[in-house]
Amino acid sequence: MANLVNLEGVSHGFGTRILLDSVSLGLGAGEVIGVVGRNGDGKTTLLRILTGELEPDSGRVTVATNSSIGVLTQATIGDDAQTIRDWIVDGEPDHVWAADADKRAVVEALVADLDLDRRLDTLSGGERRRVGLVAVLLGHHDLIVLDEPTNHLDVEAIAFLATHLQARTRAGLAMLVVSHDRWFLDAICTRIWEVHDGVVDAYEGGYAAYVLARVERQRQAAANESRRRNLARKELAWLRRGAPARTSKPKFRIDAANVLIADEPEPRDKLALQQFAVTRLGKDVFDLINVQYAVDDRTLLDRLTWSIGPGDRIGLVGVNGAGKTTLLDLLSGDRSPQGGKVKRGKTLRLGYLSQTVGELDDEDRVLESVKRLKEETKLATGREASASSLLEEFGFTGDKLVARIGDLSGGERRRLQFLRLLLAEPNVLILDEPTNDLDIDTLTVIEDYLDRWPGTLILVSHDRYFLERITDYTYALLGDGSCVLLPGGVDEYLDRRARSKAAAGSRPGGAAVEASRSDAAAERQRKKDLARIEGQLEKVAAEIERLHATMAEAATDFARLAELDAQLRDAEARHERLEEAWLETAD
Repeated sequence: MANLVNLEGVSHGFGTRILLDSVSLGLGAGEVIGVVGRNGDGKTTLLRILTGELEPDSGRVTVATNSSIGVLTQATIGDDAQTIRDWIVDGEPDHVWAADADKRAVVEALVADLDLDRRLDTLSGGERRRVGLVAVLLGHHDLIVLDEPTNHLDVEAIAFLATHLQARTRAGLAMLVVSHDRWFLDAICTRIWEVHDGVVDAYEGGYAAYVLARVERQRQAAANESRRRNLARKELAWLRRGAPARTSKPKFRIDAANVLIADEPEPRDKLALQQFAVTRLGKDVFDLINVQYAVDDRTLLDRLTWSIGPGDRIGLVGVNGAGKTTLLDLLSGDRSPQGGKVKRGKTLRLGYLSQTVGELDDEDRVLESVKRLKEETKLATGREASASSLLEEFGFTGDKLVARIGDLSGGERRRLQFLRLLLAEPNVLILDEPTNDLDIDTLTVIEDYLDRWPGTLILVSHDRYFLERITDYTYALLGDGSCVLLPGGVDEYLDRRARSKAAAGSRPGGAAVEASRSDAAAERQRKKDLARIEGQLEKVAAEIERLHATMAEAATDFARLAELDAQLRDAEARHERLEEAWLETAD
């Protein structure tokens, strides 16, 4: 089948910098291409040339006759005077467009919280972007080009989008996607294009296959590429050892992957980090006792009692508006509970990365702003690091060191904000959507640092890959005021949400057969959840038994006993949380 779009010998640059140098490539029907690369290496330029928005300096771009291309950019689009209805369904009334099941599913999943008769100029940037995504998805296109489509979506909406796009590509739709969301890229892509140094390297398969191929290439590279190679190797080890849902990818070259990571250790030494965290934090970090918080007529937290200990690495998920940021603000002290109490450990040094970057001074210079905080620091990992070396690790080199903060891109400001946070040497990190505007290479640097960071970590993120990669436990705010442990992680959360929607949609309509089917599916899932939790309970019980035996052997070593006692308390707390989850599931 002929390609929909072809590039032949295309070159383009800005000033003296060449972003694309004699690039030739093509995209055919049913292909899903994920475009990756560092910020500023030419990903958006490549998309603009492919869609005809930008003329290349040289070369030729050919688009198949009568092909329609839909584009979602990061810029604000749409006419302010239009309504949402005008933009996404050409002004059709509800009874017309909702008769189409596919349209109804997309609208309900992505913009159900918005009144379709609102004008576009009344929407926030995130709402307008979601509406733009729906407009592209509902259009009759042969190729859609999506620039960061998962921005402003929660994990449930991202999972829906991946499933929807998989079905569309099986019907022949072609896609070109730029995204830092690695789970999303792995779920939908058939090929990966890496843009770097003026060239575009193509890799077969999704993101996992790309990481494998890139590592093999980097293993043969010069010694000055060793750092990037090691980061990629660690990421590959995570992909092969990570969540069960990912272990089937890639299906090919499994032997090569296993040989590559045979000597690669686990990303984190959890026991060593736990011991170090106890010495830095003591036994108490956060204790929430019957905490209540409401906004207008919505109860976000209802008598929440929760204990967070030293070394806990917790990921929080929930629909937009469920109260995730509110909970982080309560932990940090930026808000006070309306009822109950939040107790904080006496030795806490809290670092809070919020979604805003307003605390940065636009007139300040990058290097000076960091030097004023601390010229040299001893990181929590024990490594000595200077301000300039840390800046280099986070991608600030050359002219960027003396650039005004106001001239930095959103991703660069986010990187600088995170770096400044680390220099304060916190022992508790609270991160609210830390992956926004960051490229994949920067995310691997942050993950590598957090792998060795011994403290308590609480993370809210729609980036499922990042959340699963750096946390050990997942909790969900379900929108009813509760915060529950999810032994099955994000998969369990999505399954709960699906069952909740099925129950809400079928029972009120009196569809007894559908309700019965839903109940049967829920019962099967409940049994699976119980079996999973019971397996985890057995592991923790074995750990507790081992710790008791070790304490008996070290009866005369009081320092060792203190360390073991801290580990025992943590294991018992985890056992108690799992028992509560088992009881809740059993009920």
